Amino acid sequence: MRNQFAKTLIELGNDKKLVVLIGDISHFLLRDFQNLYPDRFYNLGIAEQSMMSLASGLAIHEFYPVIHSIAPFIIERAFEQIKDDICYQGLGVNIVSVGSAFDYASLGCTHHCYDDIAILRTLPNMQIIYPAAPHEFDILFRQTYNNKYPTYFRLPQKNHNLKTIPKFGEAELLLEGGDITVIAVGPQIQNAYDAALELSSKGVHCDIFYVSTIKPILKESREMIRKSILKTGKLLTIEEHSIRGGIGDEISLLCGNIRFFHKRLGINDKFLVNYGSYDEHCLENKLTKDGIIASIYEIL
Repeated sequence: MRNQFAKTLIELGNDKKLVVLIGDISHFLLRDFQNLYPDRFYNLGIAEQSMMSLASGLAIHEFYPVIHSIAPFIIERAFEQIKDDICYQGLGVNIVSVGSAFDYASLGCTHHCYDDIAILRTLPNMQIIYPAAPHEFDILFRQTYNNKYPTYFRLPQKNHNLKTIPKFGEAELLLEGGDITVIAVGPQIQNAYDAALELSSKGVHCDIFYVSTIKPILKESREMIRKSILKTGKLLTIEEHSIRGGIGDEISLLCGNIRFFHKRLGINDKFLVNYGSYDEHCLENKLTKDGIIASIYEIL
């Protein structure tokens, strides 16, 4: 995913309004962009709040800034500047993070970030995009980087292997069943899809939705999701994020006048205090194919 980020920036580098700012990260990854466009590449060091303010100034002057750093530092630390300098003024700044959720599992809680989507969902004007395969980032970044809206791209460490056709603001219906509605974001779409295939052989059929744009979800996709939930009356949402404020809350908001049973599979209201690998954290939080199957049976 990060390699695609670098490749996409190079391919868009002829756009003289594109400016890249990093927080002392990915120097080697972005070296080609820096060499080709040294006057549009800035390493501002460990100064994420100042980086946000500088980006807002660039956007005021009709540039398209791209800010890149680790999620807890670029979102949690710089939230005030994102709110006041960027979103309040409605400026087109692109924030590209790595290390969200527990991707940096071995570095412990200081490097975890499982509330970034919740934080940014509260901000008017903010767009939130969560691609989970290289082609998705490439397509969605090209569609949005110059639309003059503040946009957050959450780049996960793990990718899925599914054939998706992402469009900004749209959900994809990957499987149609009718027994239960399942909505997954990020890499967990792979586990959700694999779980649905296994369940279908046992007579349980799922509507599987993949949402790569968390905010906004456009009208046609909202209606498609609502129609599925009206049909099944049962919903499972899956995310590598806190169950508070993520895709589960977004779907509940758009389906607020429908009666249905909703189970949220994600990170419960707790800190992940144990050290371990990404896969171990997924197992601990039931973010696995087997965990999803168990949750579906529980709902049914």
